[in-house]
Amino acid sequence: MSDIGDWFRSIPAITRYWFAATVAVPLVGKLGLISPAYFFLWPEAFLYRFQIWRPITATFYFPVGPGTGFLYLVNLYFLYQYSTRLETGAFDGRPADYLFMLLFNWICIVITGLAMDMQLLMIPLIMSVLYVWAQLNRDMIVSFWFGTRFKACYLPWVILGFNYIIGGSVINELIGNLVGHLYFFLMFRYPMDLGGRNFLSTPQFLFISRALASSVDFAEDLGGRR
Repeated sequence: MSDIGDWFRSIPAITRYWFAATVAVPLVGKLGLISPAYFFLWPEAFLYRFQIWRPITATFYFPVGPGTGFLYLVNLYFLYQYSTRLETGAFDGRPADYLFMLLFNWICIVITGLAMDMQLLMIPLIMSVLYVWAQLNRDMIVSFWFGTRFKACYLPWVILGFNYIIGGSVINELIGNLVGHLYFFLMFRYPMDLGGRNFLSTPQFLFISRALASSVDFAEDLGGRR
């Protein structure tokens, strides 16, 4: 158990909390502690019954079962791998900027989900992060199943096809890729490569919140050492 605990604590903070929530919420639903019906993003319940938690729970919940367990585990692996790589790579030392990226992507996905009646948002958010990583490392050679190798820029589309084979749908993956492309274009491509205006900037309150969270983490680490 200590090895698992050490591994979990080694995950960068934002990815660690996201990963934990994506494990905990489906587990709560699977055990029947809370009815999974309360986790889905239902527009009528959210807009007219003021069940404002639904966009959040729909981001973390996935109905794990015999027919969906493999798809869930694969995407949980993608979350861990590519969120960790982004948080410790392009966003290293900039947790507020990474949190803003997740928040921007999440808001876009929630709006799309309400418009298209998408009830689960876990896969789109994971795919949006994977897409950003792939574009920032587009010329890196990556390996996929059965030893296939290709440039990272193709990875989101390969995974889209892979998830279609094992899950039977591409809507979630496609929405995630499009949202990831929107963030990448507005944050990197348009202002840096095309000389356009920078439309996205991290709000100040995220810097303050991350500073407070870092202080809490430091206090917990200090207490654990004692």
